[in-house]
Amino acid sequence: MRRAHYRYFLAFTLPALAVYVIFAALPLLNSMYFSLFDTDTDDGAARFVGLDNYRYLFTNPTTSERFWNALTNNVEYFAIHLVVEVPLGLLLAALLTSGRLRRSTGVYRTLLFIPTTLSVVIVGFIWRLIINPLWGLVDFPLLGDERTALPTISLMSVWQYVGIPMIFLYSALLAVPGDILEAARIEGAGAWTAFWRVKFPLIAPQFGLIAILTYIWTFNGFDLVFALNGSAPGPNYSTDILGTLFYRTFFGSSGQVADLDLGAAVASVIFLIILVITGAYFGLLHRRLKSYEL
Repeated sequence: MRRAHYRYFLAFTLPALAVYVIFAALPLLNSMYFSLFDTDTDDGAARFVGLDNYRYLFTNPTTSERFWNALTNNVEYFAIHLVVEVPLGLLLAALLTSGRLRRSTGVYRTLLFIPTTLSVVIVGFIWRLIINPLWGLVDFPLLGDERTALPTISLMSVWQYVGIPMIFLYSALLAVPGDILEAARIEGAGAWTAFWRVKFPLIAPQFGLIAILTYIWTFNGFDLVFALNGSAPGPNYSTDILGTLFYRTFFGSSGQVADLDLGAAVASVIFLIILVITGAYFGLLHRRLKSYEL
């Protein structure tokens, strides 16, 4: 039996692990390695400079201003997703499992999840038509105002990806044991009370997982912002996030000269930001699980 398990491990786990190492882990380690060097030398040879690229990123007035601006925008980008997308996903999941849409649940579920499968280029094009101040539904340049540009893009992203928390919560609601709900009904609990007093506490652990996945995804965000505003997201960098900052620094764009070493440092900082918060979350989760075991 153990030999069979070992064979299954070799057959399924190792190929996936190899793909992850080749296409994710090695490029990341390579980026962190190059962030410690200066390749822009007269003889073309890489020179080890230690943390000088990081020091330049955080102390140079121009680069530090751009970094902290992008980080602040990224936090806002994440917060809007968390505050709007998760409750909306819960609402949609609750409606799909309410029983009123039982005959058409599959149709509605598919329609709500379709935007998640769309290309960000298509999503950006559709929304540009909808909010165009000349022929769209609004007569105000939402993407042309520093106060509204980032919230507008964030809500576009929420529209596209709300299907993900919806599916997570929909599956969790379906897994709630029927005998518990039946007992609640016998005790006189209505649909609203049963949802908040019975269902919601049982699916609450899903919110932590959704929050950390949203955090990872938004701090890796790039595509929709780039599709709408390019690599120097305006106006006045009001929609610049860490992903677009990295692209502009590493590849050079919008008048900025490419700096591979500084770009590698930006990528490493993004990874560390994600790693610290994610590690803290799973550390707290592990401690909580251990306390339950005791």
